[in-house]
Amino acid sequence: MLLFEEISGLKVNFNKSMLTGVNIPDTWLSEAALVMNCRRGSIPFVYLGLPIGGDSRKLSFWKPVVDRIVSRLSSWNHKFLSFSGRLVLLKSVLSSLPIYFLSFFKAPAGIISSIESIFKRFFGGVVRIIGK
Repeated sequence: MLLFEEISGLKVNFNKSMLTGVNIPDTWLSEAALVMNCRRGSIPFVYLGLPIGGDSRKLSFWKPVVDRIVSRLSSWNHKFLSFSGRLVLLKSVLSSLPIYFLSFFKAPAGIISSIESIFKRFFGGVVRIIGK
């Protein structure tokens, strides 16, 4: 890490850093985190809003995406939006939430259909996330 700082000119903030190991004894990982003056992490963890180390085939993995979509929809009063306004809202804002996850992980068919059904309830008509 010191070599990285010297070469790049950047400074590592160890107070914000987390040391996570795979197939490493917990005692060794704890000692290394103590020496580096950083926190000891465990898998799964969240990085840039994405769960790292989780199983994307499980429905619980996708729960944060579905919950975020539902919370955004519940906060918007769609009675005051025209149909075309709702479609623009869907395409610009709400589609970006699952697309970010989908750019890294393959979603089960059940999750895609549940997100589409949420969109259909709010917007009415046929709405597809993937495809057209």
